[in-house]
Amino acid sequence: MIGRTRGISDAAALSVSHLEEQTALTSQAIALDIDQRLGAAGIVQELLIDLIDLSLQGKQARWNLRGRMFRDLHLLLDDLVEETGSYADRLAERCLALGVAADSRVATLAYFTHLDPFPPGRIEDRHVVDLMVTRLHAISEVGRRRLSQLGELDLVSQNLVLEVLVGVEKNLWMFEAHQPTEMSG
Repeated sequence: MIGRTRGISDAAALSVSHLEEQTALTSQAIALDIDQRLGAAGIVQELLIDLIDLSLQGKQARWNLRGRMFRDLHLLLDDLVEETGSYADRLAERCLALGVAADSRVATLAYFTHLDPFPPGRIEDRHVVDLMVTRLHAISEVGRRRLSQLGELDLVSQNLVLEVLVGVEKNLWMFEAHQPTEMSG
């Protein structure tokens, strides 16, 4: 389930519209027409925003984590922040390869993210696990919904998003493994 109420198509349409205004198109280095480049960049930008937000939320969780799983989750959150930062860099670079400026400004993140805000203050380990599972699931859902459209626009961008989703879903599995197992009666 996507955390924010703003629909994915609304965010993508606004993002593409915003990209058209802010585009720093390069020469036709890539064998795609302008509509394909803008469409692919809009989808890549959408995922970029969510990954940057997830990275920041991972830092917030890591700094304020408490509980019995502190050490394991602290290390897992370190890995998550590092991986999402690396994926975000690759997505931003892809936007630029498509000839479109990447946008990671705070106002852009706040407006377009699909993730709910992270709660303030100290937070118990089990709650952190549940929050990260929800956020990773939302990013996976958003990315998967856009794969076929992205494939029609730009296979190279689609391949990059597939790589990102492999990492996101690996982290989803790692956090889910920290949730208590359900006992059947």
